[in-house]
Amino acid sequence: MAQEPTELLATAQAPDAEWTAGDSADLYGIERWGNDYFGVSPDGCVTARTLNSEIQLLDVVKGMQERGLQMPALLRIENILDAQLVRLNEAFKSAIDSLGYRGRYQGVYPVKVNQQAQIVEEIAAFGERYGHGLEVGSKPELIVAMATLNTGSLIVCNGYKDQEFIDLGLQATQLGFKCFFVIETLTELPIVIERSRALSVAPLIGVRVKSTAGVSGHWQGTSGDRSMFGLTATQIVEVVDALREAEMLDRLQLLHCHLGSQIPDIRDIRGGIMEACRFYVDLIREGASLAYIDLGGGLAIDYTGWSTAHDQSRNYRLDEYCEDVVDVLTRVFDEQGIEHPTIVTESGRATVAYSSVLLFNVLDVTQFDTARIPQAPDNEHPSIGRLREIYAYLSPERVQECLNDANYYRNEIRELYRYGQLDLRQLSIAESLYLDLAHRIGSMVADMDDDEVPADLDQFKQPLEDIYYVNFSLFQSLPDVWAIDQLFPIMPIHRLGTQPDRQAVLADITCDCDGKIDSFIGKSARTKTLPVHRWQPGDEYYIGIFLVGAYQETLGDLHNLFGDTNVVSIRILKDGEFEFVRELHGDTIGEVLSYVEYDPKELQRRYRNTAEQAVRNGLITARQRQHIINTFNDCIQGYTYHEQAG
Repeated sequence: MAQEPTELLATAQAPDAEWTAGDSADLYGIERWGNDYFGVSPDGCVTARTLNSEIQLLDVVKGMQERGLQMPALLRIENILDAQLVRLNEAFKSAIDSLGYRGRYQGVYPVKVNQQAQIVEEIAAFGERYGHGLEVGSKPELIVAMATLNTGSLIVCNGYKDQEFIDLGLQATQLGFKCFFVIETLTELPIVIERSRALSVAPLIGVRVKSTAGVSGHWQGTSGDRSMFGLTATQIVEVVDALREAEMLDRLQLLHCHLGSQIPDIRDIRGGIMEACRFYVDLIREGASLAYIDLGGGLAIDYTGWSTAHDQSRNYRLDEYCEDVVDVLTRVFDEQGIEHPTIVTESGRATVAYSSVLLFNVLDVTQFDTARIPQAPDNEHPSIGRLREIYAYLSPERVQECLNDANYYRNEIRELYRYGQLDLRQLSIAESLYLDLAHRIGSMVADMDDDEVPADLDQFKQPLEDIYYVNFSLFQSLPDVWAIDQLFPIMPIHRLGTQPDRQAVLADITCDCDGKIDSFIGKSARTKTLPVHRWQPGDEYYIGIFLVGAYQETLGDLHNLFGDTNVVSIRILKDGEFEFVRELHGDTIGEVLSYVEYDPKELQRRYRNTAEQAVRNGLITARQRQHIINTFNDCIQGYTYHEQAG
């Protein structure tokens, strides 16, 4: 991945009395990445909106608390999921009508993007009006599709298929589903032919071509010559010959060409479609009865709001994407005199990402503010004295020199402490002196022009940002942040009528140094800190991470045995109200332990025996034993995350 610019870190500053909620909206870019679904109310709360109605996320949090659902929680907004289906299907319909395309559009949702029942069932139910189907890549996903969709729906079967998978799909065809087997490898075709004859079911067959057109973006490895999936030109010819010999060439009715995932540049999309059209035309001439062209995924969402070809942004709108797809297909097929096929896309990320928000609270904060520095005692160590002497020549002109000296003397003092030549209180004075100097140097640097900023600025400023300890597991809820450096929009969901006066990184509650977020979305580039408000113990401070509906729930793990979070689904009503549609309590400790092969009942039995032995040894009373056992049992039934007392 190419290097990208990094914005300079902002220093904490006093709040601006003139600051408005609109300033916060601009600071966090919510109107740039929110896709018209999220905003900031005049009183400084993040809002979710659809159906010309708007609600505050803070009200949802309060409603969750009233229902006994603690933080962290995943919030799903069903209307937004529905709205994305409407936008996708209507945008293609508009493009088809305006460009005179004589085929139709029929989307399928890739189940792998988010397999949660609530998501898939909502897409199947709401998408039925558009004939929106499902794409599956395994037997479990095919079972979900067959049990969720109505007969007549489109099911596209990708992935590697064994006999049982193929039998299941053929039986789906018998029931009336349009269930296509997309041939991914040559070994699959003989099984499809043999099983279709054995079951006397005429199969619906597709073929996946290996696109040679590479694309840009984070997932560029899914396209081009070295992509894992698809058949080469030579292999496609073998498929055609085998089907002709089996008198089944008329069953080859779908061409599949996956252009890539999260494609940020519209030019790559046009180029990939051109190549897919060439395969389609030639297969028609070979005698295939093609009627569907499946362009796979690729429709990006703008996580950053930058509207560029950056790998986590996009330089096109939804309507532009649809118009380009339809335009290329229309031109090529008209030139070749080919009947216009049904257009299929597998837009998963763009369908579900906006509908989910991860909400959590701040548990604690480490701040690197300057402590009160005592006067130098008569017997102060010379190295600490030299650190004090830096104040005498601290100036913008010598800021680099001062930084170098401060770093040198601090390292020297730490080395002295390691060898017992300084005590703890002396070390504390030295660290406070260094921190005060760092703040003063940071203030000077903030007033400099960019070309005057010292080269070591980032290394020197990193320790100055607050650490906000937050109540969730990165590995469970945001695995892509850790695994592939994915950016997600992150911001407080309230207090936005006042200016954020601190800069912070976020640390989750796992015992892992990788469990942190220290890369955030700025106006035009990454930043290393998130603007936040000062946190005080006892004052709840809620933060939301947005656009997390795609892949995060599917890929999450059990690091430190933190399980699934609480999940709440709501629908926004037209009168500015909302209703709770569904609530799912997160994993209990006992459930998580069972996932990793512990038997909670056996653990309870062992602990009872341990407590009983303590009674025999006179360490506790029988009454105390019962209280200890009750605490243990209650904990096993409790939430894996930090819970508020009371």
